[in-house]
Amino acid sequence: MRKTLFLAAIAASAVAAPMAQAQYRAKGGDLDGNLGKMDYGVCRGVDPKCYHDWARAKTTEYRVLLYTRTGTSRHANLGPLLPPGMNPPLTDANVAQKGMIKLATDNGWKIDYTEDVTQLANLEGYNAVIFFSTSRDILDDTAKTALRQYMRAGGGFVGIHNAFGTLYNWPYYEGLLGGANFYTHDPLRPGEVVVVDSKDASTKALPKRWKMTDEWYNLVPFPTGVRFLATVDEKSWPVTRLPAGTPPEGPPTPGALVPPRPRYPSVIGKHPGHGDFHPVAWCQYYDGGKAWLTTLGHDSRLFTDPSFAGATEFNKMITGALKSVMGIETFCQ
Repeated sequence: MRKTLFLAAIAASAVAAPMAQAQYRAKGGDLDGNLGKMDYGVCRGVDPKCYHDWARAKTTEYRVLLYTRTGTSRHANLGPLLPPGMNPPLTDANVAQKGMIKLATDNGWKIDYTEDVTQLANLEGYNAVIFFSTSRDILDDTAKTALRQYMRAGGGFVGIHNAFGTLYNWPYYEGLLGGANFYTHDPLRPGEVVVVDSKDASTKALPKRWKMTDEWYNLVPFPTGVRFLATVDEKSWPVTRLPAGTPPEGPPTPGALVPPRPRYPSVIGKHPGHGDFHPVAWCQYYDGGKAWLTTLGHDSRLFTDPSFAGATEFNKMITGALKSVMGIETFCQ
């Protein structure tokens, strides 16, 4: 069985990787061309041999940890900062946390949530760890070590939206994201997500194309060695920003940093975008564990309004992703 999965993974990777490499260079040149070969010092990619299938106790109750700590900017859907400790009281404005709690509860999983880094000292009791719109340096040395040891023991990691705006200066984490990082994002605007791999647990229940509103992150480095699952069709974007009168995401989050002065007009190069291949979701094995990543997840209405374009699909996708990293369904196939 493992041999069959391995051969299938290699075959799919051989098809997807050249396509992505060719297409993301189509606009503005090779975005990673001058960065050199990124080597994160671990076994990673779509080869199941990179997974540590060590002996472990049988899971009788699935449990996930949601981490939403922010170091600078904070997305409105996270609401106000959470008090220290595990599972502190939430307000109505903590939309993302409440949405993920509902998703877990609906699937019969236990969930803990925190923004207290001291709670990440030991992760071995969790089938999955979720970073949802974290930002900047939100782990201390103890937590970094715990995350690395967790992955090496076959843990499951799910990174959502501004998980890509996190820990820029820790190469191990950049590798965990697929050898990728947030660089810029486009205006919040509607677009169409295109599923490029319908076999994965996270995408098999989704239509081939679906509408969604997001910031559509541009990435440098561009992800490598991963199985791409979904992209955004840049041709589906409107030319301008969302129409006047579109409901805003809400008031600024209390405590959010305000720039000390207006920015000067940019005189440096502008990210050219990803053209015909702009990935928004992918997966990989990493350093013994499983990692599933998406740049989607900006809008609060994904959790509060089932009729909002993309809400149903996004929640199905995250549910499938968690099932796959926890071992309920096949991972990254």
